[in-house]
Amino acid sequence: MRKYIETSKLLFKNQLVYRFDIIISMVFTVSKILLAFVLWGTIFGNQKVVVGFTFSAMLSYYVISSFITQLDQSSNAGWQISTEIKNGSFSKYIIKPMSILGYFTAQTFGISAFLVVFNLLAASLWVLVFRIDFTFTSNLSLIAAALLLILLGLLFMIQLNYYIGILAFRFVDTSVFMMIKDNIIQFLTGALIPLTLLPAGIIKVMMVFPFYYISYLPSMLLIGRNGGEIVLGIVLLIGWNGAFWILNHFTFKKLIYKYEGVGM
Repeated sequence: MRKYIETSKLLFKNQLVYRFDIIISMVFTVSKILLAFVLWGTIFGNQKVVVGFTFSAMLSYYVISSFITQLDQSSNAGWQISTEIKNGSFSKYIIKPMSILGYFTAQTFGISAFLVVFNLLAASLWVLVFRIDFTFTSNLSLIAAALLLILLGLLFMIQLNYYIGILAFRFVDTSVFMMIKDNIIQFLTGALIPLTLLPAGIIKVMMVFPFYYISYLPSMLLIGRNGGEIVLGIVLLIGWNGAFWILNHFTFKKLIYKYEGVGM
């Protein structure tokens, strides 16, 4: 366990070197909030409530959702794995005295931990700039459940991106998989629009899959809503994490024999 903690600490410190990446992350967080402010300001108009949200509650949802979404830096790990398999430098992970998936998990958590402060700063700044009557629950059990779901969701996204990354053992170009995944997940996690806007039947189907619980449900919990979905969310995320751990394990074992250590 200590070696994974040291990996996280190292990646945490490395972020201090890449200041431009920090700025870009903050800009993305701010841009989503700004877009939500303009879009929903137009939709609300003179209305006080739309689909059960006040204007302040809707903006609070976007502030929290944007913050959670930007914490997930696992796509970078997926691209890194794919690139290093193709150019032959993936060999360095095979000889490391640790699990390859464990290494990239520790790496991603280290980067995400560093970004917490800066994304929180960006979100807080825009709450003040737009003078949002910020909605945030005072219920400690909802906050604790949201934090657990965020951690489980981040772990799932790491495993999903790891899986796409190791497909480079088999496919020459995995970029199409990454791009499709990124575009679909923006919608499925509620990062683009609150999923409560969708028909009830579609929401029920989405609740079977993990994406509903990665960003949308934690965001709703933190504004004091959807408390009845906590147990289902935790159980499903644990189940999906377990399923992908098995999938990654067997996929890696099956495809690694194609790797010659000199690229694909």
